[in-house]
Amino acid sequence: MIHARSSRIKRNSKRCRWTGLARLAGLLALLPLAAAAQQPETATGRRLAETVCAACHQVEANPTAPSPNPDAPRFGDVARMASTTELSLRVFLRSTHPTMPNFILSANEIESLSSYILSLANR
Repeated sequence: MIHARSSRIKRNSKRCRWTGLARLAGLLALLPLAAAAQQPETATGRRLAETVCAACHQVEANPTAPSPNPDAPRFGDVARMASTTELSLRVFLRSTHPTMPNFILSANEIESLSSYILSLANR
């Protein structure tokens, strides 16, 4: 009786271990999908920057190219500022500024543009 119970516990323990490993493998398989989900958002932000912002700002990762408007900061410089966060960009892009045209961006556009700007921090 004790031997049968011990075998059953071992089998259940192995089954739990395999189930846990299968779940972990499933979660790890989702990581590339999460990273891929961010790529289109950043790509959309880049297209928006090139279309709307590039008339005044240097929107590419090139750290030496000047902005078309010397008073407009380069996006790479903005991305590397210590105060730049996703939240600070979202607030900034929702606010009006006397030195900028009053663009009205949707929430998705703000998220995409913020994502793109932050992607320039390490370039």
